[in-house]
Amino acid sequence: MDKSKILIIDDEPIITSMLERFLSQEGYDVATANDIKEANTRMSHKDFDLLISDIILGSNTGIDLLREIKAKKLSCPVIFITGNPNVETASEAVRLGAYDYLSKPVEFEILLRTVKKALQHKALIDENTKYRSNLEAIFKSIDEAIITVDKDLVILEFNKAAEKICGFPGNAKGQKYESFLDGCCGISLEALKETINTRLPAERGRFECNKSGQPKRVLSVTTYPLFDYQEKFNGCVMVMKDDTRLVDLECDLHERQQLQNIIGKSAGMQKVYSFIEDLADIQTTVLITGENGTGKGLVAEALHYHKMGIKKPLVVVNCTALSDNLLESELFGHVKGAFTGAVSDRIGRFQKADGGTIFLDEIGDISNIMQLRLLRVLQEMEFERVGDSTPIKVNVRIIAATNQDIPKRVRQGKFREDLYHRLRVVELNVPPLRERREDIPLLVEHFIVKFNKKFNKNIKSISADVQRIFMDYKWPGNVRELQHTMEYAFVLCKETIITKDCLQTDFQDSSAADTQSIKKKKHYDKQAIIQALKETGWNKAKAARLLGIARRTIYLKINEYDIVENVADS
Repeated sequence: MDKSKILIIDDEPIITSMLERFLSQEGYDVATANDIKEANTRMSHKDFDLLISDIILGSNTGIDLLREIKAKKLSCPVIFITGNPNVETASEAVRLGAYDYLSKPVEFEILLRTVKKALQHKALIDENTKYRSNLEAIFKSIDEAIITVDKDLVILEFNKAAEKICGFPGNAKGQKYESFLDGCCGISLEALKETINTRLPAERGRFECNKSGQPKRVLSVTTYPLFDYQEKFNGCVMVMKDDTRLVDLECDLHERQQLQNIIGKSAGMQKVYSFIEDLADIQTTVLITGENGTGKGLVAEALHYHKMGIKKPLVVVNCTALSDNLLESELFGHVKGAFTGAVSDRIGRFQKADGGTIFLDEIGDISNIMQLRLLRVLQEMEFERVGDSTPIKVNVRIIAATNQDIPKRVRQGKFREDLYHRLRVVELNVPPLRERREDIPLLVEHFIVKFNKKFNKNIKSISADVQRIFMDYKWPGNVRELQHTMEYAFVLCKETIITKDCLQTDFQDSSAADTQSIKKKKHYDKQAIIQALKETGWNKAKAARLLGIARRTIYLKINEYDIVENVADS
C-alpha cells in the first residue's frame, strides 16, 4: 500500500524538521516547506493527501493557503497549528474548509490522532468523488434520456440524451417539467404523476411524441420512485427510450403492431397504417368506412395526431346524435336570437376546428339539407352562422366516417353524389374483426393490460377454451364487442385466468349452437364442409376440428366435392 503523503508548512525550520521526523517514523511520506511560495511549488509537482500548516507564514497566513487550495480544486484536508489562536481566524479557516485547528505546543499523540482522522476523511471524500464521477460518466454516456424530478415535478438533473430526445435547454434544471411539454402528448408527465401519487414504478409503452421543434419520435418511459437512506420519498427518476428506429424497422418488415391507439398486425391493418403514414400531414379530405365497432374514430384520431400532435385542434361531431336544427347550430354556430333559446352568440364546431381537423362521424345518416350545406363548406371552406349572413372562412381538414353503404344510398337518392365524391377524395376502409382474426390475441393482451389497471386486478391471460371461442366467433360488433366481452369477463373473473364461465351466457350459447349445428351433420355433406370452412376462415385444420374429423379426411372431402374457396363464396 502507498504511504500517505503529507506536506508540513511552517516558517520555523526547527518545527518542520521535528514534525517531519515524527510523522516519518509513523510511516508517512513527509515533505516540508517554509512559506506559501515553496508550498505551491511542492504542490505543483506532487499530490498530497494532507497539509499541516502554521496559521502565520511570514507576510501570509494559512487563510491564503486555503484560498490557493480551493482555487486549484484540491481535495486534501488542512490541519492548522498556531501559538495564538483566536475565534475570528478559526471561524474563517473552518469556513474555507480547514479540517482541524491545533494549538502550540503540539502534543504528538493528539497530532497523530488528528492526522489519522483527517486521512480517513480524505479517503471517504475520494471514494465518494470516484463513485460520483463513475455515475456521472454513466449518466452522460447512456443513450436513454434520464431525468430526475422532485415531488413538485421540478427538474433536478438530466443527461445529454434528455436534451436530444426531450429538447431540454441547458437551463432546464430547477424548472417545472411540464413547462417543456409544448406540443408533447403528455404521456411522460402522466407516468411521473402516477409514480409521485402512488410511490410505485410506472410504465408507458410506445407512444408518439410530436414536441414542437423536434422530429416525430416513438418513445417508451419508465418511472421509479426516489427514496433517501431513511426511506423518505424525494421524487422520481424517469428513463425515456427512443424506439423510433425500431418501429421504423418493424414497418419495413411489415410487422407493425400498433399505431397511436390502433392495434393489429394483420395485412389489413398494415394497409391502414400505411394510409395513415401517407395521409397524416396532407391537407386532404378522408372518408373512413367500416362496420360499427371497427375503430373508425381511432383511425381519425391517428390521422390527426400522428403528425400534428396536440398543438392543433381535433373537433369531433357525432352527426346522428343531433336533429337537423341542432346539428346546423353545432356545426356552424348561431347568433343571439336566431331561434328560440338562442340567448347568446355561439361559435360552431367548424370555427373551433380552424387550423386543425373536424371529424364528422356517421356522415351517411345526415339529411339532404345538411348535405347541401356541407357541400358548400367542402367546396369553399366558408359558411354563415345560423341567423347571420356574414361569411366565415376557415382552414379545416375534414375527416368523415360512416358504416353505411354510401354508393347504395346514392343510388337510392338518399345521399348526394357530389357530396360523396367530395368526401371520398381518399377512402380508407377499416376491416371487420372477422377478417383479421390474427389480431385478436394482440387485442386481448391490450385489454388485459387496460382492465387490470381499471379494476386493480392481476389477470394474466385467457384460457385455451376462451381463446378458441374468440378465434371462432364471428364478432358482429367487431373490436368494440371484444372490448365489452373482456370487460364483462374481468368483472366476473376471480382468478388470474379468464375461463368460459366468465363470458356472457348468450355469448357461450351462440358459440356452442354454431358448433353443434355443424357437428349434427354426421354424414358431412358438401354444405357442412363449406359451412365449417367459412366458420374457420377457410382454415382446414380448424374446420376439421370443428367437424370432429381428421385433417386428412377434410382434404379428401374437399377433393371429393371439388370445393373451391372463391366458388363456394359466390
